[in-house]
Amino acid sequence: MPRIARLTDEERASALAALPDWRLADDASGISRSFRFPNFVAAFGFMSQVALLAERADHHPEWSNVYNRIDIRLTTHDADGLSVRDVALAKEIDALLG
Repeated sequence: MPRIARLTDEERASALAALPDWRLADDASGISRSFRFPNFVAAFGFMSQVALLAERADHHPEWSNVYNRIDIRLTTHDADGLSVRDVALAKEIDALLG
């Protein structure tokens, strides 16, 4: 499988403009977003939906869940940073919220 390319500075800026709720990591190696839900069940349901997207894309997030809060970080280890795979998954995650 060919190595996935890390986004250039220009590509990263363009991608982040389309993902206003996501934050770029200090070292520009990934993007993150925090989500809050009414309760644990709603948060867990959202995590299940994201898990299905991630599995289909074969691109899995770094994430944590505490009660009604979910923190997601997307990075592409094969690219040593942010790639089109992260941007695509972030857009799909955002689409889950309507």
